[in-house]
Amino acid sequence: MPKKITFIGAGSLGFTRGLVRDILTFPALADATLCLMDIDPERLEFAKTSVQRIVDAGKYPAKVEATLDRRQALDGADAVLCTILAAPTSVWRHDIEIPKKYGVDINVGDTRGPAGVFRALRTIPIMVSICRDMEELCPNAIFLNYTNPMAMLCRAIQSETKIRSTGLCHSVQGTAHMLAHWIGAPMDEVTYVSAGINHQSFYIEFKWNGEDAYPLLRQAIEKPEIWNEELVRNEMFKQLGYYVTESSGHNSEYVAWFRKRPDLIEKWCTHGTGWNPGVYGYILDEYLKRDDTWRAETQEFLAKNEPIDLNRGLEYAASIINAVCGDGAYFQFNGNVRNYGLIDNLPVGCCVEVPIFTDRRGFNPVHVGPLPPQCAALVNISANNEEMAVNGCLTGDARMVFHSLCYDPLTAAVLSLEEIRSMTKDMFEVNREYLPTFKTIDF
Repeated sequence: MPKKITFIGAGSLGFTRGLVRDILTFPALADATLCLMDIDPERLEFAKTSVQRIVDAGKYPAKVEATLDRRQALDGADAVLCTILAAPTSVWRHDIEIPKKYGVDINVGDTRGPAGVFRALRTIPIMVSICRDMEELCPNAIFLNYTNPMAMLCRAIQSETKIRSTGLCHSVQGTAHMLAHWIGAPMDEVTYVSAGINHQSFYIEFKWNGEDAYPLLRQAIEKPEIWNEELVRNEMFKQLGYYVTESSGHNSEYVAWFRKRPDLIEKWCTHGTGWNPGVYGYILDEYLKRDDTWRAETQEFLAKNEPIDLNRGLEYAASIINAVCGDGAYFQFNGNVRNYGLIDNLPVGCCVEVPIFTDRRGFNPVHVGPLPPQCAALVNISANNEEMAVNGCLTGDARMVFHSLCYDPLTAAVLSLEEIRSMTKDMFEVNREYLPTFKTIDF
């Protein structure tokens, strides 16, 4: 029987197109019903047209549906992919701009720290609601989340619902390809173990043909062109001894070392050849541009009659869906699940990013053991802060959210406790109508 694969937030056009293309490369899924759901009718129509073009180009027997009704989209689904954004740019821009007024300089702001936490507070109620609908309408489906802040959202839905779920991020496999390229290794000869939390996982093993490749990486970063490609991450690798998965711009805002003074920002976060060295408000600027141009760019894309690349990309989702719902082919990936016997020196029950084996039974995470102590010291701060933020959201305890930000490394490096309190209150105030779990914001 054909499978039903549902996309919640299908108006995220790049994600939707790429994931559909990948899914249809598996013969067992080629006749799937692809159900697209979004709250924006125009984006949804663009998504449907784009997906139908992929189906037509590949001559697949798949069926494409589109709906504004979330429950209709979820009803009877076998797999659900989530790529939502819980508020428009006009709302979440305050996540970055308010901290900046207090001196906290943020690059992306979608993962942790002040901006990541408030994005989580807005998004957790929606994500939990989606999964509760799934418990009623498709209880055996798997839920694959691409929405940030990954760790906090997965922690919330996995504690509040029974749906089989995990979170997926391309930083693990993307960085592995980058490191392999740096040392001249074919990717099919590279193996690795990556573990930690989302955007702050470390390759505790990185091998080429079974041999430790870290000596080659240490040599590689001595080359100016490679050093400059990832200034922050290469400095962290040089000093901590293990390579972190997410880009330099992201990582510069998760730690206390790179953004607390203008001279450090200038040295580490404004130069380099990487796609995002770490300038202030990088993603905000990109979204503001996209708000003005996405419609014309999408229309131009659809108007072109160019051949469509139907080759499978690097994202994990299609292979996971095939393993669980398709031909059952075993697949290994790095995903986000709660820490029950997986990483020994991180908080029990926090959301960790670890290797997972998947098959028809679902998700089977792997016990990794302890992180290196210098990595665990850093990751524990972030994991505990995320725990406080999630519990604060679920219980409506604004004071717990404030305490989460008190210990954020960058925020604490720049602000006093009273300044953090004032900043947190300002952020609560502008988000008030988007925070249904908080009856009061007094703390």
